Amino acid sequence: MLPARDIVLLVTHSRDHFTVDRVAQEVSRRGAHPLRVDTDGFPSELELTTEMDGDSGGVTLRTATQEIPGEAIRAAWLRRLGLPRIAEDMEPVWREGCVRESQAAIEGFLGGLEAAGCRFINPLEAGRAATHKLQQLRLARSLGLEVPRTLVTNEPARVRSFFEQVERRMVAKMLTPLSQSMEGDQPFVYTSAIGPEHLEELDGLSQSPMVFQERIDKARELRVIVVGHQCFVGAIDASGSAAGQVDWRRAGRGECGWAPGELPADVAARLQRLVASLGLVYGAADLIVTPDGRHVFLEVNPGGEWGMLERDLGLPIAAALADALVVEDGLPRQPAPESP
Repeated sequence: MLPARDIVLLVTHSRDHFTVDRVAQEVSRRGAHPLRVDTDGFPSELELTTEMDGDSGGVTLRTATQEIPGEAIRAAWLRRLGLPRIAEDMEPVWREGCVRESQAAIEGFLGGLEAAGCRFINPLEAGRAATHKLQQLRLARSLGLEVPRTLVTNEPARVRSFFEQVERRMVAKMLTPLSQSMEGDQPFVYTSAIGPEHLEELDGLSQSPMVFQERIDKARELRVIVVGHQCFVGAIDASGSAAGQVDWRRAGRGECGWAPGELPADVAARLQRLVASLGLVYGAADLIVTPDGRHVFLEVNPGGEWGMLERDLGLPIAAALADALVVEDGLPRQPAPESP
C-alpha cells in the first residue's frame, strides 16, 4: 500500500512525454509517487468517479492496474487536459455531447480533489481565468510592466485608424488559441505582421474580432518560466529568420536557438507578482527586449511550454515544479536512507 496522500498526479495527454517524464523523475527523487493521467483516455480507458452522499463525498481514480481514493492524492500538476477519445463513427451531435460530458466529468473530478485539499499547479479556476489576455495586460501595466499599445475590435475602420497611430507597424493575433499544439496536427494561429495590403481584407472581423498591437522592435525575445518565487529565463534571436521575425515559433529548424537569458531584478519581481496576482503557481511569460534595452511584456500562459529550456539550456524547471508539488507541501526532498 502507498502511504496516505503520497501520490502526485501528472495530468496530461498520451502524446506528451519529455516534460512529464522529467517532472515524474524529480517527484520520485523527493520521496513521493508520481502517477501519470492521460485525460484523452477518459472515458474509454480511464475510470473516474465523483460521489456525493449527504454531507460526505469523495473521488476515486481507477487505472488498468490500481484504484486510488482521492485522499491518497497529495498534489496535481495540470500539464494539459486532452480531448476525450470518442468513437468517430458516432452521430456528430451525440459525439459532441459525449465530449462535453467527459470534459465536465474530468473537471468535476479535479474539483473534488481540490476541494479536499489537494495542491494544484495551477488551481483550476485560476488557470482558466488567467487566460484572459486583456486582463493580463491591464494587471501587468498596473504592476509597472511595459505593454504594447493594443486594440481588440471587429470594426475595420478602427483597425485602419490604429494602423496609422502605431506608424504602420502592427501585428495581429488571437485572444484565445485554436489549439495548444504547434505540431501541425491541429490549427494554430501565429502572430502575423499587418501591412497596408491587409487593411482591405478585414471582412473576417464580422465573424471574429482580433487583437492588434504595435509591432515592437526586437533585440531578442525572452521566455520566462515563473515557478513561485523563481524565474528561469531563455532568450532567442529570430532576426535572421524570414518567417520567424514576427513570431519565433515560425522559424525553420536550425535558424535560431535558445540561449541563456537575463532579467533585471525589478522586471523579475513584477513578473512574480503578476503570476501570484493571477492566482497561479506557474506561468510562462513572453517578453521582447528592445534594441535600447526595454523589456516589453506580451503575455503569460498558465500552461506554456518550457521543455526546450530544460533540454537546451539545462534550466532545472522540472525540479522547481517538483519542489512546488512536493517539498513545499511537507515531504522530504530525498527519500530517507535505509537503516543499516
